[in-house]
Amino acid sequence: MPDHSTLSRRAEALEVARPRCGGEPGHLLVDSTGLQLRGPGGWLEEKHGTKRRRAWKVLHLATDADTGQVVASLLTGRDADDGSQVDPLLERVDGSVTSLTGDGAYDRDDVYAAVAARHPNAAVVVPPCASAVPSAAAETAPTQRDAHLRCVAERGRMGWQRASGYNWRALVEADVSRWKRVIGGGLRSQTDGRQATEVAIAANVLNRMLELGRPEYVRIA
Repeated sequence: MPDHSTLSRRAEALEVARPRCGGEPGHLLVDSTGLQLRGPGGWLEEKHGTKRRRAWKVLHLATDADTGQVVASLLTGRDADDGSQVDPLLERVDGSVTSLTGDGAYDRDDVYAAVAARHPNAAVVVPPCASAVPSAAAETAPTQRDAHLRCVAERGRMGWQRASGYNWRALVEADVSRWKRVIGGGLRSQTDGRQATEVAIAANVLNRMLELGRPEYVRIA
């Protein structure tokens, strides 16, 4: 029986099967959360306190809106912003994408560009910031963001949320909550490779639990 150290070393190169979207094409919901790095002596720090700055990494998730399952996950440093990780997340998603929905942190030109480059026909559902203004070509060739701004001006923020389907984003927040309650709010591995494996295994575990808990309906009449 391999000991803990052996299993930990093997995790560095362990290949974990990537989850797939439940249907074609997929509606992606994206969000992120912080995970604390847990090192040796952590219980002493918790008991006696410490002045050392806590180490964190950011977990980025992409969830399939149709199934609620995590279809892509990514770990970055704490200084990485959400918008810059959209393209790496899309690279990990198998199949085509119909839409990508995220909160205001994803209201960036590079997010729209990353989605358009990989999935030209996909919709980007992101709330414009309060100070957003239409583009220079809003009258002749409006962008998706221009359309969002027009809808917000006509219907208000709540009306835009209902019209755009933005409220589906609550599903990825539920995935973040399940991750924290079931898996925990920290990382136990110490190297980048092992942490990536730990995150991939955790995503598969949560997906399996969700699959086992979801009822299957069969039409009999």
